[in-house]
Amino acid sequence: MEIFKTSEFDNKKYNPKKLLEFGFKKTENGYIYKTKLMNGEFILTVSIDNENKLTTETTEKDTGDLYTLHLTYSEGSFVGELREEYNSVLKDIAQECYEIGIFRYENSYKIIDYIKSKYNDDVEYLWEKFPDNAIARRKDNQKWYLAILTVTKDKLGFESKDKIEVIDLRAKPEELPELIKQENIYPGYHMNKKHWITIPLDGSICIDEIYKRINESYSLAKK
Repeated sequence: MEIFKTSEFDNKKYNPKKLLEFGFKKTENGYIYKTKLMNGEFILTVSIDNENKLTTETTEKDTGDLYTLHLTYSEGSFVGELREEYNSVLKDIAQECYEIGIFRYENSYKIIDYIKSKYNDDVEYLWEKFPDNAIARRKDNQKWYLAILTVTKDKLGFESKDKIEVIDLRAKPEELPELIKQENIYPGYHMNKKHWITIPLDGSICIDEIYKRINESYSLAKK
């Protein structure tokens, strides 16, 4: 297995929709893509995990033997052609499936795509000192209805300084006490805790439930 490193991927994050359009298959741990090299003599397998790490395996079709060592160190016209095809595939993936990425979690990008499709809204990055924080607001009254924030876990009550991405959403004040009794729903971080909730975007709450909460938050922001 080889971890692919190139400037083509620097500061970029994969777009799940574009990966699928390119030919990747969704797996439990991320995405996988297979293609032939050198007229089918080799099989290149590209794997991308949910943390945005890309790894490759190049195998000989007939034997199934890994060819990473030869791809990395050998010289000669044949190996040169193989390396060129290999690099060409990875560059195509970078150009077709990746975009400038601020966030680490797939759900963060799903939310960005969702509000674009649902409300034709784009997130805004308002703070130079906090480039991994973003908000979205209604067009009619400019009120915020969500914020995607990168915080340390201790801000949610955990004994950890690891970073996590969360979404802040409006909620009905009369429903908020019961909401925060649910697992993985917290009082609004950096917001009015009587009107906002915070949900981690690490997959602990399904994305459809988050979409539902976004729609409610959008409606509440109209008042």
